[in-house]
Amino acid sequence: MKTVSLPVSFSPADNRRLSSLCGSLDENLRQIEVAMNVSISRRGENFVVQGEAEKTRLAVSALEKFYLQTQGRELDLEEIQLGLVELLSPGKMEDEHGGPVLVTRKANLHGRSPRQAEYLEKIQKHDITFGIGPAGTGKTYLAVASAVDAVERELVKRIVLVRPAVEAGERLGFLPGDMVQKVDPYLRPLYDALYDLMGFDRVGRLFESGAIEVAPLAYMRGRTLNHSFIILDEAQNTTPEQMKMFLTRMGFGSRAVITGDVTQVDLARGQKSGLNEAVAVLRKVPGIAFTFFQSEDVVRHPLVQLIVNAYQAYEK
Repeated sequence: MKTVSLPVSFSPADNRRLSSLCGSLDENLRQIEVAMNVSISRRGENFVVQGEAEKTRLAVSALEKFYLQTQGRELDLEEIQLGLVELLSPGKMEDEHGGPVLVTRKANLHGRSPRQAEYLEKIQKHDITFGIGPAGTGKTYLAVASAVDAVERELVKRIVLVRPAVEAGERLGFLPGDMVQKVDPYLRPLYDALYDLMGFDRVGRLFESGAIEVAPLAYMRGRTLNHSFIILDEAQNTTPEQMKMFLTRMGFGSRAVITGDVTQVDLARGQKSGLNEAVAVLRKVPGIAFTFFQSEDVVRHPLVQLIVNAYQAYEK
């Protein structure tokens, strides 16, 4: 494979901005090198990027993009990693903002791939949205972010978190606590997203006031949830009866997001997934939206995508 070398220079030299671009001990440059499989050498404000032609051009684009972001502020490692995910996305963003920007504790939170941007737009425009795809594509995190955004904008009064505890069944009886405490471990991904987006103290206060509620799926029957943002996570582990029951719990002024990965069904052998059935039954129902994520939408450390690709190549 032919390698090329491309120079890039940032003149006049601004040591503060160059330091922010490179990161502590050149950590930001190392992130770009690993993600793009290139090498970067630097002397002052002059950089040389060497590697396969397409990846080298992408790496130069990354340097230029990140340098622009150093104007008046410091870059952090997470921004570098998320920016690399955007650059490596095979799809082209329709706009540079990646869909709607959400009101959360994290500034400028937006979709990092075309499907993520589409997902956020569908959540805002539809009362029921399905996000279906593999782990790491942001379907749960962005659903929680949309819920936080709706609370901050006073579009809803509370957030309701629902998840089927398939492993629970009768086997959770040995665990201490009430039903909510028993299913608590299964809701950790939702809690982690809330803490990240609202802060630990604020989330604690909202739980105490009832503005955030955990509602075990088994206890949803008979309820009607008004003015709520409802998230059903791991929906592939619902039965068809449970999915129908959940979808009919919506009341006035409410919005629901259902997330799941149809390749990770943990139901008993032969038991049909309610998520699969819902896709077949509801695809053409007005007011219900679907986003189907793919492996290229994975938004995690850039090295994760390289690991996934390596395993896929090995297993062929």
